[in-house]
Amino acid sequence: MSRFAVVTSPISPAPGVSSMYFAVAFMIVFALWYGIWGGVSAYLGCMIGAGILADMPLSLNVVWSLADLWQVLIPLMAFAYFRGNIRLRTKRDMGIFLLFGCLLNNFIGALWGAFMIVRDGMVPWTEFFVTFEGWFVGNVITTLLIVPFCLKYVTPYIQQTKAYVHNYWI
Repeated sequence: MSRFAVVTSPISPAPGVSSMYFAVAFMIVFALWYGIWGGVSAYLGCMIGAGILADMPLSLNVVWSLADLWQVLIPLMAFAYFRGNIRLRTKRDMGIFLLFGCLLNNFIGALWGAFMIVRDGMVPWTEFFVTFEGWFVGNVITTLLIVPFCLKYVTPYIQQTKAYVHNYWI
């Protein structure tokens, strides 16, 4: 999914950055369903799909891909800390999702990712805001369109499987 998003809606001149990175929605959902294993998968998926397959240097890719890890760990930690229900049953649960699973996580991920590729010289400083804005806005839209539906309507089925992580982490 990472590679497909990067190829179909790239943000020029930022390699590996997509304006509609729909993988982020599934990464968030998988982290909430499968705990830290979903987080590790998000990191590795970014490294492979948006980094290695986009010809990003490994030295940059290792730290740049942490952006996707932040984007899934923040909502995972928030739901665990505030004891929110990932099925979004209350306004409080929806608030936790909106603040930590849609806005803060995507803000930090976009900030980190854009800063890393600018710092490494792959994108000029003059393009930092364009890269950040495209990343952040695209991820927020994608997250709002996909994550609430999956959490509300698919989670009950996932919770019945052995793969579901009940205590958020392992």
